[in-house]
Amino acid sequence: MASFKRRNSSSCSFLNLLLSFLNLILFILAAAAIAPIIALRNPPTSLGWALLMVSLISLICSFVGFYSQLTHFCYVFHISLLLASSASQLLGILALFTKERSSLAMFKSPRDPREAKLLVRLECGVLMAMLVTQLGVLLLSCAVHNCWIREYEGLEAEHEAASEKRRRRMARVQEESMANAAKIAEMKAMELDEKMKNKYGSKIDFPEP
Repeated sequence: MASFKRRNSSSCSFLNLLLSFLNLILFILAAAAIAPIIALRNPPTSLGWALLMVSLISLICSFVGFYSQLTHFCYVFHISLLLASSASQLLGILALFTKERSSLAMFKSPRDPREAKLLVRLECGVLMAMLVTQLGVLLLSCAVHNCWIREYEGLEAEHEAASEKRRRRMARVQEESMANAAKIAEMKAMELDEKMKNKYGSKIDFPEP
């Protein structure tokens, strides 16, 4: 049992460390994804703002991921945000990868067409890296949450076992105290009987006729 707990604790620590690393990578990628959009056109067009929102959601995901690791809360919100962000990243990748020309036209970039195409492809690559990293964060978050559940169930089982042991010990002490009280009462009764015998005698002698 103790070795299982140690293994579970060490695996949870490793998963937490790996999850923190992936959240950091996600934060860096989300921040880096902002640069090509701003470089294409400032202020951005509607497509640019949409991709900026994707990066912003990913930044929020990384912050919520760090907070969720520290407090063990916000799990459902974090998972929902990860799924929403992954879906938006996938849509952004499809828009930039499958419809590159129309995306370039929607950006309305004043830059040279080759530079604009390079920036669009760079943005698409960053979005792909963000999607892969975010899927890893999603899987690791589920694994870490399962570790927390196992730890909580183990603590609950230990608490129940300790409570049962304490109840048995109290019942045994109560039985022993009742037995001791019965012995003391019996001894007192015997002492009282002995005193009565010593004081009044064991027999009453009647006179002969």
